[in-house]
Amino acid sequence: MSDHPFAQNLTETCAFFQRSTACFRPEHGSYTPVPGMFTVAHHIAHAALTVDWFVAGAFSPQGFDLDFAGHDTAARKVTDLEEARQRFAAAFAAAIQRIGTTSLADLHLPIAAGPIMGGAPRLAIIEGMADHTAHHRGALTVYARLLGLVPAMPYA
Repeated sequence: MSDHPFAQNLTETCAFFQRSTACFRPEHGSYTPVPGMFTVAHHIAHAALTVDWFVAGAFSPQGFDLDFAGHDTAARKVTDLEEARQRFAAAFAAAIQRIGTTSLADLHLPIAAGPIMGGAPRLAIIEGMADHTAHHRGALTVYARLLGLVPAMPYA
């Protein structure tokens, strides 16, 4: 674990998500309130893939990959809850490693021009990852309640 302040923020974001989604059991991975929506496993896989997407986009000379249909397809291929959780943990571990070993000067370099965060400092992805992960954490707590589960308070 890094003591880099930005990496610490990612560590907390990851822990909040994992804590509030820990109530799901393997049999809940395929749950969706309405056919066609993301399942529990899809949400977690999508959150993981998006962490990877943020890191890749911030450090790529081309910026962010805008193939959103492809990203959706990739998330929907993950149907096993444990696999989704492993991907989530691995994505955050890689992001924490990358941010934690990148100098502050490099984190202040601009993201490549483009419609997603173009020109913003690379460190802007940290807030983006936190917001996006919180969005899916919230959706999943609704799913949990619909299943009669009680999600843990993420910040405890």
